[in-house]
Amino acid sequence: MKKRVLGRGLEVLIPENERLETPPPEIDIDRIIPNPDQPRFRMDEKKLEELSSSVREHGVLQPILVRPCGNGYQLVAGERRLMAAQRAGLMKIPAIVRQIPDDRLLELALVENIQREQLNPIEEAQACQRLIDELKITQEELSQKLGKDRSTVANSLRLLKLPPPVKLLVAEGKISAGHARALLAANVSPTEMSRIAGVIEKKGWSVRETERWARRPDRIPRPPASLDPNDAAATDRLRLVLGTKVEIRTKAKGAGQIRIHYFSQEDLIRIFALLTEKRPSNGARL
Repeated sequence: MKKRVLGRGLEVLIPENERLETPPPEIDIDRIIPNPDQPRFRMDEKKLEELSSSVREHGVLQPILVRPCGNGYQLVAGERRLMAAQRAGLMKIPAIVRQIPDDRLLELALVENIQREQLNPIEEAQACQRLIDELKITQEELSQKLGKDRSTVANSLRLLKLPPPVKLLVAEGKISAGHARALLAANVSPTEMSRIAGVIEKKGWSVRETERWARRPDRIPRPPASLDPNDAAATDRLRLVLGTKVEIRTKAKGAGQIRIHYFSQEDLIRIFALLTEKRPSNGARL
């Protein structure tokens, strides 16, 4: 039995000859209700406004897909186009009307977003997990439906293990899915993972730098509890400022050492730039 490929879902519902030759009917926008299985949670405001401006000038060029629902219709695919049309002040929108069973709503919404406006990595991971749960299929079966490698699907689903603050950074595009996978590979606590994610955003670490951090045996640990409280506070402050491992070793009579660790030539250059960025005037105390 041939497996149904998810990526062809919309093509099956809207045959090519119909899409090209038959002008779709227009329906009242106020008769359309949202799709509860819409996988997109965040909308790029700038891109939505650009689409709205285009709709004001040219109209909606690609019809949305809806299904009958009570006395109106339920959106299946085309959420961005519908929102743009509403913002543009349109009363009607071109739409293809099809009878679609409940168990295909999420499938088609996912296809629409992957093919047209890609979901952010967290939204895609959540949608994939919902498909697995609701369709009761394996990762392998899902990868076949999506036309993706199983490893791609597995890597996407791994992002769901991130702590909420890191998920938010990924969803907002402040760190990439590559950064997030490197954090997961480090096998650290959710608190530490969230802290390092903040460092990645602030310092602009590349994925490779993050992977190097994840492979380090120390991974910038907190000062040991036995450290003098003042030394511990100073160590913690230096570690946060420099983004690397720092050790303060106090010897007799108040003397000691400050050790600043670096793990690559690029790391050394970065730390050097931080240390030399502001120099105190003569006689000033650090």
